Amino acid sequence: MSKIDFKKSLKHLYVPSKKDFSVVDVPTMNFVKIDGAGPPGNKSYVKACEWLFPISYGLKFMSKLELGRDYGVPPLEGLWWADDMSAFTQDRREEWKWTLMIMQPDWITNTLFERALEKPMKKQGSLPETLRFEPFAEGKCVQILHLGPFSEEGPTLARLHNEYMPQNGLTWNGKHHEIYLSDPRKSAPEKLRTVLRQPVKTA
Repeated sequence: MSKIDFKKSLKHLYVPSKKDFSVVDVPTMNFVKIDGAGPPGNKSYVKACEWLFPISYGLKFMSKLELGRDYGVPPLEGLWWADDMSAFTQDRREEWKWTLMIMQPDWITNTLFERALEKPMKKQGSLPETLRFEPFAEGKCVQILHLGPFSEEGPTLARLHNEYMPQNGLTWNGKHHEIYLSDPRKSAPEKLRTVLRQPVKTA
């Protein structure tokens, strides 16, 4: 049985240049999602991960055993926003809001998702209010690969928002999006690899 690696099969989405911004057309994909607020790593952020990963691995094993389709669980992703978006370039983390999510293959159904909830519920109890399985469409986006600590993303985001987008006649069309290609528990901060993505439209 072959095993799909989405970071390879969707390389244009998961492995952008680290030197220059690139424009991509992101198709509609299905995700398991949970909403929260505050800085990354806080209690609600950790709790969201404790739901998202067991559900996603449960779906992977059901897919392999029942459907004969194996794949690597895609990386954790996050949508970030604030009432005042300067909270990101100025690192005012207490103002941040987020949706954490993990992409699911297009053959994963809502019926499988509901079954995958059973095991995590036995361990953690009632489901988070915002936990859901739904499609997500971004369309045209600008992205770049950030190498280093999350705390050093500010200058790159400022360059994206204040230089690249205005110079190319683009404006906001969705929430700031990050894809975490490295596990911060296992990688040194200077080696973290994060895709920074911004949905855009013609200004």
